[in-house]
Amino acid sequence: MGVLPVPAEVHAILLDIEGTTTPIAFVQETLFPYIKDNVKEYLRAHWEEEECQRDVGLLRKQAQEDSSLDGAVPIPLESGSGEEELEQVIQAVVDNVHWQMSLDRKTTALKQLQGHMWRAAYATGHVKGEIFEDVVPAIRKWREAGMKVYIYSSGSIEAQKLLFGYSTEGDILELFDGHFDTKIGPKVESESYRRIAASIGCATNNILFLTDVPREANAAEEADTHVAVVIRPGNAGLTDDEKSYYSLISSFTELFLPSST
Repeated sequence: MGVLPVPAEVHAILLDIEGTTTPIAFVQETLFPYIKDNVKEYLRAHWEEEECQRDVGLLRKQAQEDSSLDGAVPIPLESGSGEEELEQVIQAVVDNVHWQMSLDRKTTALKQLQGHMWRAAYATGHVKGEIFEDVVPAIRKWREAGMKVYIYSSGSIEAQKLLFGYSTEGDILELFDGHFDTKIGPKVESESYRRIAASIGCATNNILFLTDVPREANAAEEADTHVAVVIRPGNAGLTDDEKSYYSLISSFTELFLPSST
């Protein structure tokens, strides 16, 4: 891998999160298990709050839509008949969340509850966003050289800001000029990168996108965006063809900016 020169026309660096700035294991072994282990306690503590009731309402509506699916878990309405019934309803929400997560579903209802739980976990210090040690020094150097730095992740913008706002490196949100999630489009569709360029106010070839996923890299390339694939511990392996085709880096420090000369 070694040093990768950044084309002189690049003015903005667009970063994936999972497997690029942050270990995949953090999401799989910290964030998602936190939800499974704490959802019942969270619901009991926040049940009477309006936000929690909205979350449960969305999950209940999703459960109705899912009623024909194998293994789907219905969430009954409360009639107000006491603590025993309340516990049954809460358990139904817990079982529904576990079922959705077991299928790796990305429903709005599930993501909204997860986001609110993670917000509480970050704020209380139960969770800190993990960042590879080369990331912050490299981004500071890029910014000093005049680069704009943006995030593009399938996780919601709120989840992104929590991860970087409560990270192992402290609050590093100031390092980013903006955030994009899949509301701007799927990461495997080239049109998404054209929309991001338009939003930033530059051409697609003024952007360098760093990701660990070849399908995302391919979509960005189709939009005439510059790409480098990031090799990190725990990331999925690349085929020989992918290794020979893509520019590869194993650390952000391997990027060599024209202004570094």
